[in-house]
Amino acid sequence: MPEQSSPPAEPTATEGRGRARQSAIYRDGVLGRRPSVPTDFAELERRARRASSAKAWAYVAGGAGEGQTMRNNRAAFDRWSIVPRMAHGEAVRDLSVDLLGTRLPTPLLLAPVGAGQLIDPDCDLHVARAAEATGVPYIFTNQGGTPMEQAAAAMPGGRHWMQLYWSTDEGLVDSLIGRAEASGAQALVVTLDTTLLGWRPQDLNLGSLPFAQGKGIGQYTSDPRFREIVAERIAAAKSSGAASDVKITLGAIRSLLTMTREHPGSFWSNLRSPVPRASVETFLDIYSNPGLSWDHLETLRGRTRLPIVLKGILHPDDARRALELGVDAIVVSNHGGRQVDRSIASLDALVSVRDAIGPEPTVLFDSGIRTGADVFMALALGADACLLGRPYMYGLAVAGQQGVEDVISNIIAELDLTMALTGATHAGAIPGDLVVANPSR
Repeated sequence: MPEQSSPPAEPTATEGRGRARQSAIYRDGVLGRRPSVPTDFAELERRARRASSAKAWAYVAGGAGEGQTMRNNRAAFDRWSIVPRMAHGEAVRDLSVDLLGTRLPTPLLLAPVGAGQLIDPDCDLHVARAAEATGVPYIFTNQGGTPMEQAAAAMPGGRHWMQLYWSTDEGLVDSLIGRAEASGAQALVVTLDTTLLGWRPQDLNLGSLPFAQGKGIGQYTSDPRFREIVAERIAAAKSSGAASDVKITLGAIRSLLTMTREHPGSFWSNLRSPVPRASVETFLDIYSNPGLSWDHLETLRGRTRLPIVLKGILHPDDARRALELGVDAIVVSNHGGRQVDRSIASLDALVSVRDAIGPEPTVLFDSGIRTGADVFMALALGADACLLGRPYMYGLAVAGQQGVEDVISNIIAELDLTMALTGATHAGAIPGDLVVANPSR
């Protein structure tokens, strides 16, 4: 009599995150409770817009020009379809991935999103705690309201990376890198595509730049080199006897009060000080370097011990050049469509970049991720991990820290279920034949 095989083992809770998430929601439904954070992106976006101010929504949800790059990002996903395989007999999935020498529980990271104070004054802290609670690394934004040291302290058991905008002051570049290392960052992510702000009509039509109000510059006002530059500028202005060129209007007074509130220290002391306004002016002058070049980037290896990640790669030749410099990873990204209108979609760029550099280099994907199925698609097309941006900010707008956690959990759950229903067993090795290009598109 032939030996009987054992029945397939049921997945454990950690092996079936999608089913566990579904079950929790449906159990709450039996009690008459519905999710406070919508599980579909369209409704999440609608709810977040209602919960946000006009200026906050323009900055977080807006894009460059007429928004064609944002639409391109989504249209690129529509040009591909998933091809599920049946009767594969696989009941267990492994969502973990190896990234820069670290084993992560899922292939998801939280992208850096600047000026989150527009959504919530403690945005960076809420997101840091949500990231730790869900086991997802958080890339601290260089344009945050909370100093990196405080954000790191808010997630002592979590993992964080640090974004860097390359300033025109090289001493400030070194200072920010040194602080990132001291704060326990596990990688340095240099954003290449924002040497200047793109043309963003939603913000321009409101005359709204958060940094000009002192929002989103907390990494700078907490930096010793930046404060030194501000002091030098104030001293130079005093010695030259230069007069203020600000026209006194109600709007100017409101802006000054906002700068005063946002600046570290006592409101009343700040109100009598030239430092808050000088800090804003200094930031606007030096925060990013329009002349950033490969020669600058080549100096990184001698300036940090952290793994180096270059974010904003879209052209295969730039990907090759980055790898020639010895960087540890690249992020294929068009900045969520916020910098150049009518740019190539990030997903299209991912395919061409991966074809050009082969399977070995570490490639992360950013821009356009909305769902777990999107993450699955990007992984199948060559990404090693994905960065999530706007959706978690929308969760923050709807329900604070819990909203961020719910968005992350929902996306991971859908990724897990998509893998289960297609026969994919390892997030780090999703077979490319599980996706196919749509010939009609």
